[in-house]
Amino acid sequence: MSSTTTQQVSAGYSQQPSLPLSASDEPVSCKQGVHNLAFGGLEYVNKKPQFATKEEERRHMLEHMAGAFRVFGRKGYAEGTAGHISVRDPIDPETFWINPLGRHFSLMRVSDLVHVDSDGNILPDGNQAVINRAGFKIHSHLHQARPNVNAACHTHTVNGKAWSAFGRELDMLNQDACMFYKKHTVYRNFGGVVLEDEEGQRLATALGDHKAIILQNHGLLTVGETIDEAAYLFTLMERTCEVQLQVEMAERAGLPKKIIPDTEAYYTYFNTSDPETLYTEFQPDYDLELELTNSAFLK
Repeated sequence: MSSTTTQQVSAGYSQQPSLPLSASDEPVSCKQGVHNLAFGGLEYVNKKPQFATKEEERRHMLEHMAGAFRVFGRKGYAEGTAGHISVRDPIDPETFWINPLGRHFSLMRVSDLVHVDSDGNILPDGNQAVINRAGFKIHSHLHQARPNVNAACHTHTVNGKAWSAFGRELDMLNQDACMFYKKHTVYRNFGGVVLEDEEGQRLATALGDHKAIILQNHGLLTVGETIDEAAYLFTLMERTCEVQLQVEMAERAGLPKKIIPDTEAYYTYFNTSDPETLYTEFQPDYDLELELTNSAFLK
């Protein structure tokens, strides 16, 4: 018999705006955004920016995309030539940017990024380099299926691969896990390396309207309105898989795990997992890469 239990404790938010009793309802008296976390009466500097032109937005996007690769490299997410991040182009939304095949994440620069259309043609305003076939098959179908998905991250991380072998969603074990509450799923039909359109289409269908998907026997994939959102969710999901694996081992040793109840999990999700807040969550890592690399990836 499983020792898993649901801990019924007070969430301590009786003074907060009212919330629904299930994730299928929408809150009526509170608003999502980083204002829920920031305190002190001053303007928070790392808010999601507004752009005067699409060209300005593209430059910002490419800089943060290259920065995301540097963060992934620092965290040890590289595995040979596997792994890819894509971002929809703000000027031509039917196209997207992706990393070249074989460039280490820790060496990525803006000038390395490849611009590709939905047919797989390498466009002349980006790096003229080949890209990962599986990456193209996955990301092209994701961008076509989800107009609100501007960025997607997938690579073969240690804990993501390990947890994916169970074919299970993550438990709501802690506050950070709640950022994925009812917004992640599992793709259980591993069909080998994704080299065909049909597999890319199935992955996009399985993702549905979720923020993240655990690819059974494969790894993790996250999406977002910005590269910052998708990248932060990926780093968070990888760490959450690590914690889940540790908890599973402790449970096998006889320690019962406590699952956060639905109401508290949704309250946490609502206040911490919107696109603006997730954008801000990535900025400390981005700023660290600027410092560590002397802004080398902006070239």
